[in-house]
Amino acid sequence: MSRSPDNILLHLPAEQEQQVQEVFAQLEMRGFPAQHQTPHITITFSPSMSEVVTQRAAELLPALIPASFQRVGTIVFGTKRKQTVAWLLETTDALEMAAREISALNPDGRGPRWTPHLTMGLRLPREIVPDYIRALEELASTQLRELIACRAALWKPRIPELTLLAGAMQQENRD
Repeated sequence: MSRSPDNILLHLPAEQEQQVQEVFAQLEMRGFPAQHQTPHITITFSPSMSEVVTQRAAELLPALIPASFQRVGTIVFGTKRKQTVAWLLETTDALEMAAREISALNPDGRGPRWTPHLTMGLRLPREIVPDYIRALEELASTQLRELIACRAALWKPRIPELTLLAGAMQQENRD
């Protein structure tokens, strides 16, 4: 059984997170698989995040958060039976360079590569991906064009532990 990796993540403000959750709910009402992930933008992940990577993220990210992201397209990750649909994002050169540096320090990462994205459909059967993308575009074509990363954190799901690296913690307002 595989376990979820440690992640250095960027989180959205509560109101944008709620808007994304509403899109997930509308997609589910149309018969698509439920999406339970908390909306986030991943910088890098590892089975066990190195302290060197976390420390460098804590040095670089505070000056760059909050950060603005523009939605510039929809992409599909994966070539097998299950695929992931995501919004492709662009941000500032400064954040792009910081994320690449953080990723390059991670021995389990992808080197100095970073594809900023927000996952909108996780592990979808390949045959439904075209219909999912069409429905996603219908539901969210005019909203969430700009996303804000209001904080950066290290998430260790196996513990579970969230360590703030930049920005402020949000008040949790969930019932």
